[in-house]
Amino acid sequence: KDYTGLTIMMKARIGLVFILIVAALAGYFVISTESNPESPYALNYGLDLAGGTHLVYSADVSDLLAEDIEPSMSALRDVIERRVNVFGVSEPIVQVEQGGFGTGKVDHRLIVELPGVTDVEEAIALIGETPSLEFRLVSEEVALEHEANPFSTTTEAGVIDDEIYLITCLNGSMLQRASVQFSQGGHGGGVPNQPLVFVEFNNEGADLFAEVTGQNVGRQLAIFLDGQLLSAPVIQQEIFGGSAQITGDFTIDEARTLVRDLNLGALPVPIDIVSTQTIGASLGEAARTSGIQAGMWGLILVAIFLLLWYRLPGLVAVFSLGLYLIIMLALFKLLGVVITAAGIAGFVLSIGMAVDANVLIFERMKEEIRKGEVSLRGAIEIGFKRAWLSIRDGNVSSIITAIILFWIGTSLVEGFALTFGIGVAMSMISAITVSRTILVAISPEEHEGATKFLYGTGFGNRAKNSEMN
Repeated sequence: KDYTGLTIMMKARIGLVFILIVAALAGYFVISTESNPESPYALNYGLDLAGGTHLVYSADVSDLLAEDIEPSMSALRDVIERRVNVFGVSEPIVQVEQGGFGTGKVDHRLIVELPGVTDVEEAIALIGETPSLEFRLVSEEVALEHEANPFSTTTEAGVIDDEIYLITCLNGSMLQRASVQFSQGGHGGGVPNQPLVFVEFNNEGADLFAEVTGQNVGRQLAIFLDGQLLSAPVIQQEIFGGSAQITGDFTIDEARTLVRDLNLGALPVPIDIVSTQTIGASLGEAARTSGIQAGMWGLILVAIFLLLWYRLPGLVAVFSLGLYLIIMLALFKLLGVVITAAGIAGFVLSIGMAVDANVLIFERMKEEIRKGEVSLRGAIEIGFKRAWLSIRDGNVSSIITAIILFWIGTSLVEGFALTFGIGVAMSMISAITVSRTILVAISPEEHEGATKFLYGTGFGNRAKNSEMN
């Protein structure tokens, strides 16, 4: 029995050393990355905390078929995301929404949030009006130099080098439609049922397409959407009639993505600005400072309560909360979580869940100590086991709620749900693993002398009074 207890204690102390190493490394990572403004792992703040511009656009879908509206709006969102990313906007939020159900007319809108951009005119310039689809020839010199692979010549996203990609005047306004088809194989060779992209041009486009393909057999015709290179197929022959196939080692998803982008260029969704809202940098900084101060004061008050009421176990809980805070900040940095005011609220609420788990554990420990049937270390083990089921059920239900909120909520709710869900999961691990390991590692076997005070609760020795009564 003694040998088993010693083994458990040694394992716990090894675990404690590991926890201290993890805490030191995580703390160094958080401090070093936050002190370096150029670090890719700096904390990302949302529009309400960093300041920026909120734009609402109305999309004109009157010329689209009903079945084309949803994919076109989705493609428009992706294109706008690429467009604002090109200009280095930190963590933009681009989403589509529908409204106006009460009026009988569905209004399709594009919502764009650009943290750090407080110049509305600049923000509108970033978005533009409609995507542009272009077909350009790859220059013969570049194709030879790069063995017919122009992709390595694109040096800056969104910027087309006119010396590398030559203008053909063939553009998205001449493309009628693009669709996914499958190869037949047969005597002509090729793999049957291979996804390919079928394109059709209007009369003007068909004539120009025949001219371009006839004069440039064997060269690559690069396709750009908003300056982003989509594909660069090789012209196999002169193509008449305005219909062509783009073949290659496409997966079905890759073929569908290319078709979607081509159709967006051929059938652009016009967007008009509806409303703008600017949050100044000073206002955002004030909101961020207030949120951080509220979280720190909450943590300090909780720490004081734990120390005064639970004494040594309370000190262990405070250390666990400190480690929990460091690990959460490290996760926010590594995962690129955008921190908003709602996200800070979710984070602070998860701290409360962590404290709740520790309180349940300590109360179960106190009950076992009062019984006096097991040693102090045994009371700690039993207390954790008895509290685990309640902690598990409460935290799992909270995590499920966070997942639902993140899945169906708006961007504001998503920020709360994400930080709250991650926080609850980490708080459960912190309370069950870290607190238990530290207590087992530092606790003596017998509950006597100064140990009675250190493991008591309240402002007096309530455990002793209970035994006398």
